Amino acid sequence: MKQSVKPILAGVLFVFIVLLIALLSNIIKKYTPTSEHIKLAKYFNIETEDQVGLVIQDEIIEKKAKLIDGVVYLEYNLVRDNLNERFYWDSNENKLLYALPQDLISVDVGSKDYYVGKKKNTKNYAIIKVEGDTAYIAVDFIKEYTDMDYNFFKEPNHVMIVNEWNEVLETSLKKDSEIRLLGGIKSPIVEDLKKGETVTLLEKGKTWSKVRTKSGFLGYIKNNKLNQAKEVKVNREFKQPEYTNIKKDYTINMVWHQITNADANGTLLEAIAKTKGVNTISPTWFALSDEEGNISSLASQSYVNYAHQLGIEVWALVSNFEVEVDTNKVLSYTSKREKLINQLIAEAIEYNLDGINVDFEELSKETGDAFLQFIRELSIKCRNNDIVLSIDNYVPMSHTAFYNRKEQGIVADYVVIMGYDEHYEGSEEGSVASKSFVETGIINTLKEVPAEKVILGIPFYTRIWKETPKTKEEIAKEDPNTDYVPYNLTSVPAGMETVEKMLKGYNVTPVWDEKLGQYYAQILEKNEGCTYKIWLEAGKSIEEKLKLMKTHKLAGVAEWKLGLEKSEIWDIILKYVN
Repeated sequence: MKQSVKPILAGVLFVFIVLLIALLSNIIKKYTPTSEHIKLAKYFNIETEDQVGLVIQDEIIEKKAKLIDGVVYLEYNLVRDNLNERFYWDSNENKLLYALPQDLISVDVGSKDYYVGKKKNTKNYAIIKVEGDTAYIAVDFIKEYTDMDYNFFKEPNHVMIVNEWNEVLETSLKKDSEIRLLGGIKSPIVEDLKKGETVTLLEKGKTWSKVRTKSGFLGYIKNNKLNQAKEVKVNREFKQPEYTNIKKDYTINMVWHQITNADANGTLLEAIAKTKGVNTISPTWFALSDEEGNISSLASQSYVNYAHQLGIEVWALVSNFEVEVDTNKVLSYTSKREKLINQLIAEAIEYNLDGINVDFEELSKETGDAFLQFIRELSIKCRNNDIVLSIDNYVPMSHTAFYNRKEQGIVADYVVIMGYDEHYEGSEEGSVASKSFVETGIINTLKEVPAEKVILGIPFYTRIWKETPKTKEEIAKEDPNTDYVPYNLTSVPAGMETVEKMLKGYNVTPVWDEKLGQYYAQILEKNEGCTYKIWLEAGKSIEEKLKLMKTHKLAGVAEWKLGLEKSEIWDIILKYVN
């Protein structure tokens, strides 16, 4: 029996030893760091020889740079989105543009030459290349006009761009170590580093920290391999362009004067005589007239002369209201923008205008970049000719963000909030400019534009809303799946005196609505079988808006439009602009 037990014990012992070895092997394997190195082309997802990996600050960018004839190029859209939005690519005329405060830089595709205004300059590389529908700008050219620096590395080709200049945390390695793709010893190695090498600390975790190496790799390293981090100031000598602006040393009180034909210029004398405190007038003289960049003009020298005699500046308005003219087809072509701008400046000089007021409305999102480029280019000519440039803007909403009020506030002298049309023809009924609507517009504009550059536009008009009961036939034709509305709704704009006469005719007294900051009136018209609803603009509601102008320390006020106001309104306005 004893002899038969020995083989069994030996077998059990053998199995135990095998299991122990296997267990120890697994433990060793589990806790032994991998020595596998990631293929760096894969790290940057480089697939072709001309592709260049790209790191901007502390992020690996999905889009690649290009290496063409030994020069690194970046995609135009990438440059706009990440580095410098002032570069503008005209794909219609194959031109790269960059607007400086007093000059426009232009480059033709494939050219080593570029123009600063009319002065020709030359680089030793092609500044812009095009492949298919994609434009690429040489990174060295970008760097000249952008507060950024870069380093180019080989094996594999990659570029590290730094464009944030502030204090960073830097640390050095206690001993030779490796940077891994992710935190963990089983993550592949990105780069081997020597003791004493410096890395930038991006994120510190409990055990592993994210770092950026001097050669442009991002990865993770164990905390116990790093020395104490210290703050280091990172900076670059770069002179930002200085945008000089015209700033009035008084509160602006501008009134728009709608001019629809040459004879209407003659109404100035009578209309302005009823006002008080007006120091700026904006006649609606200019309009886009075709898709080649031409304008129609109703400018009048006698009008300007008379305004100047009264000490009133003239900021002529240019609009894009001609329905048959596609604004995008004008603004998206450099030659057409140039024609438009040259005509505006020529008119301003000929008629001794003090300013230009741009009122381009209902733009599509695709026109946003071209509109902004138009504003930049127009600002150059205005700045060089001492002409005030003001831009009319909607109350900020997400769908009009492409108007880029922040950039407007840099290049233009004044940004005007059109603090009205809260409700409009075709919308549901309601106020044209409730107090909360106006104040929200101010607050959101001030998030992007300094208060000393903001002018508040207010309405001298309201809308008369008319509810007419639907007929049985109309009701029968309605879609049962839509919300039922028992009336047809229409509206017409009306000035202050028109509304006052209407209310007196019906013997209706409006009621003050504290929340809206307006009077409200409702008329039951029995003969017509309809209901009129009016949210009035009157002295008290106008004063509520002027208080907002003062509270937020804005540059001034603008009124739409001359002739729709009651004469006593000017006494109220005068209190806030003196």
